[in-house]
Amino acid sequence: MRSFDPGWLGSPATWITTTVARLWMKTLHYRVAYYDPKVDPFHPACTKPVIYLFWHEYLLCPLIIRAGSPMVLVVSRHRDAEILDRIARRLGFATVRGSTGRGGTAALLQLVRGEALRHLAITPDGPRGPRRTMAGGAVYLASRLGVPLVPLGFGYDRPWRAPTWDRFAIPKPGTRARCVVGPAVHVPPEADRKVLEEYRTRVASILNDLTTLAEEWAAGKAEPSDSFPILSRGDFRRLWLSWNDAR
Repeated sequence: MRSFDPGWLGSPATWITTTVARLWMKTLHYRVAYYDPKVDPFHPACTKPVIYLFWHEYLLCPLIIRAGSPMVLVVSRHRDAEILDRIARRLGFATVRGSTGRGGTAALLQLVRGEALRHLAITPDGPRGPRRTMAGGAVYLASRLGVPLVPLGFGYDRPWRAPTWDRFAIPKPGTRARCVVGPAVHVPPEADRKVLEEYRTRVASILNDLTTLAEEWAAGKAEPSDSFPILSRGDFRRLWLSWNDAR
């Protein structure tokens, strides 16, 4: 994990980018629906490490909304990820550079089993795609660390899209932002290749479904039924989202 480096804090580009992003995202009307709110890093019952998964194109939302969380963002060693690493640390996240596969497991194992509680955040289609195609590293890591995966779906109302491999989503000021937090998925410990592939396929399907639901909700095309209240950020009442009624 990167040690504190005061030099990058003074970078005008990093400071300006982070400040603009914060102000921009504060204009959004943000709501979140939980399958189980106890998996939220700010919930008092969330006392064990969790691996959060979301698609790379929606990285801006959790970075800003969950700034200051006890969370470690796993960032690629690729040069393109350097600016992401700097912005994430400017927002209060710890970062670790490297792979979620076999080579990086030992360092991450030490990290999540350290004295301080640390959750992990991974974009399983990053750093270069293909878009919304899940690599196997996160599932392998969950099996070896004994840490559950929690898929997150994000959506904005008619966002701008960057001409990048992931069609990076940029929300329009003052519009709706939605998040749907799925159930924790427990991968069997020391799972073999066949089992890991089964879970990779299953989690990728859940992640795509949650993202589609969040996008439809943000666009006003889907609403959870009246019997399932939608929570604002920081509200930890239990919510069970009716998937069929919401679509």
